[in-house]
Formats: sequence, structure tokens, C-alpha cells
Amino acid sequence: MEATEETPRRVTRRRVRTRARLLDAAFAVFAAKGFGRVSIEEICEAAGFSRGAFYSNFATLDELFFALYQERADLIAAQVADALAQDGPGLDVPAAVDRVTEVLLLDVDWLLVKTDFLVHAARAPDVARALLDHRARLREAIADRLFRARGHTALPAVLGDAEGAAHAVVAAYDGVTTQLLLDRDVEAARAWLKQLLTALLTDGSRIPS
Repeated sequence: MEATEETPRRVTRRRVRTRARLLDAAFAVFAAKGFGRVSIEEICEAAGFSRGAFYSNFATLDELFFALYQERADLIAAQVADALAQDGPGLDVPAAVDRVTEVLLLDVDWLLVKTDFLVHAARAPDVARALLDHRARLREAIADRLFRARGHTALPAVLGDAEGAAHAVVAAYDGVTTQLLLDRDVEAARAWLKQLLTALLTDGSRIPS
């Protein structure tokens, strides 16, 4: 009886580790070659597994790509929310911008995978819904923090409300990372994004607190 109870837990842990290794290997291969140029065999080889291990976790390459995107997108959204939660009731905009840009610009490989996912989503409505959901959650994390800072930290009136400011932040990130994908200058992109976000969130005519 004891062995029967333990066996499923061992199998579950092994399956979790196998899935994690496949996702990590897929991330590296997709970033290097691009979605649509990668085979299941290449991912299995990079992970050190057989095709059987792949098919015990994913039905198709598309399913793996979707799971990979979801995993990384959830992590990024959580990191942004955490970076924004570190001030008191008010929002120290320069400090918060520093923390957020460190998270958002940390990994060029993620930008490559995310861009592939965007192109894939543009042709697949179901995938597009997942991408829109992630972007909405990212905006919500930003908007929620800006909303909670009202009365302590004023926003430029041109942005409207916290939701409008969150849209502007994500749009600025999209613009800066397009250049980053071409020149691979992470430090220049991080510096530019810090300047842009600080200007967006602090300059101009302000909504009264």
C-alpha cells in the first residue's frame, strides 16, 4: 500500500521535470531558429529525450509553443506586478520605472519568441486570444498599481486614467523592443525605455490628486 501511494508521486515529479526540460530546451531552440523552422526531433535532442517523452507531454509542436509562451508570459506579468508593489501608498515613478525596465528588457531571447508568437497569433484567432489575455493582464497589473497610487502620485492628464497610462506604458515597451531586436543593444534600450516611461508618467499637465 505504501509503495502504491508513493509511485504516483514519483511519476508526477518525473513528468514535471521532463516537461520543464522540454520547455527550457524549446525556448532556446525557438529563440535561435524561430517558430516554423524547428522540428520535434531538434527539441528532443536539445532536451536529451526521445519523441516518446515529447508526446507524453504535448500533442503537437504548436501545443508546446503555446505552453512555452504562457509560462514565460505569466512569469513576466508576475515580475512586473512585484516590481510595482515595492513602494508605499504613493508611487516613486523613477524607482518603479528602474525596476520594471530591468524585468521587461532582461532577455532578448524572450523578445524573439514573443515576436514569433505575435506573428503566429495574427493568423490564428485562438492563439490571438491568448496573446490578448496576456497583454491585458500586464496592463491590469500596471493600471492597478497606478490606480492605488491616486491621491499620492498624479498622472499626466493627457493619458486620461490609470488604464490609459497602462496602455501607454505597454505601447512604449513595444516600440523600444522593436529596435532592440534589430541592434541587440540591451543597455541602450533599457536607458531609452526608462527615459520614455519616466516622461510619460511624470511630465505634462496633471490630473489633480
